[in-house]
Amino acid sequence: MLIMKSDIEILLRGIEEIIPKEEFLAKLKKNKTLRIKVGFDPTAPDLHLGHTVIINKMKLFQDMGHEVIFLIGDFTGSVGDPSGVNETRPVLSKSDLKKNSKTYPKKSF
Repeated sequence: MLIMKSDIEILLRGIEEIIPKEEFLAKLKKNKTLRIKVGFDPTAPDLHLGHTVIINKMKLFQDMGHEVIFLIGDFTGSVGDPSGVNETRPVLSKSDLKKNSKTYPKKSF
């Protein structure tokens, strides 16, 4: 897997910040296969349009030979997500979280 400058520019396009960026670039320049992890909380039965931004970026890494790990977590959904602007999301049962997460693999990569 030979990484060219144009590949790095494509990978960085649309990225706000990479921590630590120097380590990321050094691994790419050494042709190291990266392991990229991305996680989703199954707080709804479907992925939404906002998820496509990160899913498309992960697909780009995958197409360039890197390993992408798609994680489905249940902690946030089981405690209620406190990031809501006006109110917290409801606490979901384990069975609801499991049911919601079943569609995620089919709707991604």
